[in-house]
Amino acid sequence: MVYPERFSNLPAHAWPRLRALLDVHEGGGTPVHMTIGEPKHPFPAWVTDKIVENAAGFNSYPPNDAAPALKTAICGFVQRRYGVPLDPESNVMALNGTREGLYNAVMALCPETKAGGKPAILMPNPFYQVYMIASLSVAADPIMVPATAENGHLPDYRSLPEEVLNRTTAAFICSPANPQGAVASEAYWRDLIELAEQYDFRVFADECYSEIYRGQAPVGALQVAHEMGADPERVVIFHSLSKRSNLPGLRSGFVASGGKNIKEIKQLRNYAGSPLPLPVQMASAAVWDDEEHVVENRAMYVEKYEVADRILGNVPGYTSPEAGFFLWLPVRNDEEAAVKLWCETGVRVLPGGYLAQDWNGVNPGQGYIRAAMVAPKAETARGIELIRDCLYPQ
Repeated sequence: MVYPERFSNLPAHAWPRLRALLDVHEGGGTPVHMTIGEPKHPFPAWVTDKIVENAAGFNSYPPNDAAPALKTAICGFVQRRYGVPLDPESNVMALNGTREGLYNAVMALCPETKAGGKPAILMPNPFYQVYMIASLSVAADPIMVPATAENGHLPDYRSLPEEVLNRTTAAFICSPANPQGAVASEAYWRDLIELAEQYDFRVFADECYSEIYRGQAPVGALQVAHEMGADPERVVIFHSLSKRSNLPGLRSGFVASGGKNIKEIKQLRNYAGSPLPLPVQMASAAVWDDEEHVVENRAMYVEKYEVADRILGNVPGYTSPEAGFFLWLPVRNDEEAAVKLWCETGVRVLPGGYLAQDWNGVNPGQGYIRAAMVAPKAETARGIELIRDCLYPQ
């Protein structure tokens, strides 16, 4: 039996790779799980009530792009947050988790060839793995551009060769960044959008961590594009309730862009997508409409930023995250550090190299570990203290 070659050279995914690394060793204490970015703060108590109130919807096929109430709530969120008016009928579509949207946007919007050759899709390195898989699925070259401390943990796409930029059909950016917590400034977005207009490619803005920050709210890609008067089809944004509202199991997000882009994405959904169940859609509408729980959630993360700064502030190379809920901590060897932590303390973290790929012979994640600050404050503080005492003894 013959299988496709497009995925034949994929490395092992991060989670089975991590289990193979750590599970052959006995943990050195009560396990402290800081690997996966799965929010553990409570979600709004009334979400369950909303699902129950609309449970009759399980007896019907749900609207493919979203119920009117959900589309209206999404547009309301974008208007409040970014000051950008959107048409509920033509500019947004609900997603069954943003991973679906990030993948299918490439399938729906990226052409088979460009400049007479194989297309290229740009992405930061380290990166969210779906960016690469989506690129391979449309037979594009995934161009993994280092996002390191030297460039503020945001990729410098303008530095790429003309030959690559001419073939580029899309560029992914995650802001706030996973795993580093870096935030793209207005100037960064403006420069990237200008580059996209110069070379005629789309910007795919993964903004799933946009509501977890300290200080000023991160500027959004659609916000900057709107202020610039850029082509409305130039930018496609992706948002989620997973991080904003501690609802990763709801699998609810949205994509927003110009009407032509959304029309193409909806058409693909008609044939190959899986819309959200109607009770989930109605609960999602209520969650997008509510900001009180988001403010409370953000305050809990800010407390944990302060805990991390207090415990790790004297560690050489420590960078306090601007946003998101990950610590991106420098180590000599990421796998050795993860094993040492697990064996000596019971803390589980993710080697940074598992989130990146070699670029010119260098993996930009290998000198780091990623620790998720998703557990309650006391447990997070205990995990961070164990990391400090084990890996950064004074």
